[in-house]
Amino acid sequence: MASHQSLTDKLPSDFLWGFATASFQIEGSTDVDGRGKSIWDDFSKLPGKTLDGRDGDVATDSYNRWKEDLDLLTQYGVKSYRFSIAWSRIIPLGGRNDPVNEAGIQFYSNLIDALLERGIVPFVTLYHWDLPQALYERYGGWLSREIIDDYVNYAKICFERFGDRVKYWLTHNEPWCISILGHGRGVFAPGRSSDRTRSPEGDSSTEPWIVGHNLILAHAYACKLYREEFKAKQGGTIGITLNGDMALPYDDSPENITAAQHALDVAIGWFADPIYLGDYPEFLKEMLGDRLPRFTPEELAVVTGSSEFYGMNTYTTNLCKAGGDDEFQGKVEYTFTRPDGTQLGTQAHCAWLQDYPEGFRQLLNYLYKRYSKPIYVTENGFAVKDEHNMPVEQALADHDRVQYFKGNTAVILAAVKEDGVDIRSYFAWSLLDNFEWADGYITRFGLTYVDYETQKRYPKDSAKFYVQWFKEHTEVEEAPQPAEVPQQPQSVDLSPADGEAKQDSSSSSPTVEAAEPTTTVKRVANGDAAASKVCACTPTILTVFTHLYRHP
Repeated sequence: MASHQSLTDKLPSDFLWGFATASFQIEGSTDVDGRGKSIWDDFSKLPGKTLDGRDGDVATDSYNRWKEDLDLLTQYGVKSYRFSIAWSRIIPLGGRNDPVNEAGIQFYSNLIDALLERGIVPFVTLYHWDLPQALYERYGGWLSREIIDDYVNYAKICFERFGDRVKYWLTHNEPWCISILGHGRGVFAPGRSSDRTRSPEGDSSTEPWIVGHNLILAHAYACKLYREEFKAKQGGTIGITLNGDMALPYDDSPENITAAQHALDVAIGWFADPIYLGDYPEFLKEMLGDRLPRFTPEELAVVTGSSEFYGMNTYTTNLCKAGGDDEFQGKVEYTFTRPDGTQLGTQAHCAWLQDYPEGFRQLLNYLYKRYSKPIYVTENGFAVKDEHNMPVEQALADHDRVQYFKGNTAVILAAVKEDGVDIRSYFAWSLLDNFEWADGYITRFGLTYVDYETQKRYPKDSAKFYVQWFKEHTEVEEAPQPAEVPQQPQSVDLSPADGEAKQDSSSSSPTVEAAEPTTTVKRVANGDAAASKVCACTPTILTVFTHLYRHP
């Protein structure tokens, strides 16, 4: 698909662009202020479950440094910030009859208020994989239909306590990963699998499909509750975000064309077809038979049309060959190697990810044509190869990530202006380097570098490009200015230079104070610290988130 963009092509002023994170990947403070355990707390501590043997107890310390993170968002000038709420901070034991933790409520309430004060739209995910451990121990978590009522109760509390200020809700993040990676391959919490070298319990032939079914029902009944009891008075919108990458046939043979559609049916249609079209894909029903649960007519009436938009997490494109016996991929083999031996795109640190913007554009068109819903791109990102082993100044010059976003932002504009796709947001994954699930801290997706020894944040070149692109390609929203306090245009230089953020205790506005040119930080590579000279944020006045195992 050729693009014919002009310099005057811009996205509408209400287009939501920004960064995404997830609670367990950034917050840390896992035993603070009444938070209950999640299934990831103990799982990440088990030997061999993360590549570097590290856990999420600290992560990027954002539970304590959330104001610093918001300063960064303000500096970047984003329109929106996507984050998730930790269920076990709100209800430590998770259940509908268990006590609510007011300290957890207050934390997210403060975060939401501070975002709004800075003119940043909160975009909230209710569930990003950190299930309360107590619910898993009580009845098996997502394996039991009991969880539907507990999840809806949790959602209701969030709507009641935050919905007056939150207008964008996501029920689940990537149910495919919860189902397959957590209950099929066993590489994500709770780590269930038929492979006894990975897990002492689990049935990979049945459990993923049961979990997926229950996730759909929990999503649908939470959406029903929101529309019936909250939408009219709160004025928000609610949906689900699904992962899924474009699947293209390896060549033009009929069997490989069919294979590509089968891959899409399992990666995307498994969840999207019931929610938007009213039933599971025929291929999925044929492949699984009675192992695939079925909806009752009453349930299907609630499921169909439950999501008001299509939340889209996507990273790459796969070439598909017929063959193989992996049901989790639709009995399709994936490759990045074309028939002529060339690679589809630039290789990321993750084996499953190459840069291919053409596929991103094709997927946007496929989803919009098939499901006819506005699309919110809620995750898109790139992990530079071996970035964790680089000196910090080299990691900040993240050329491959810049090229990734250069291609994919151009695709967003082309899909809107040339293809007529209704796209309403784009969130880069991620605001920060963070705890990348089974990868630990080895894989870095952040547009902001995090030194895990000092927890200092340093914008990468990709952040500079990303912010500048949206400033140049988004219409300016005209807003009335208060006569007594005329607003001055903000000028933010994001080029790497010596300095670090420091809060001025005499003012409510944070400042960035210059540091000595010899400032050093320690970087972490496979858990070992090494000193390295580094550049930090340019001094300026500041005004008011496994992907490695996506396809193992």
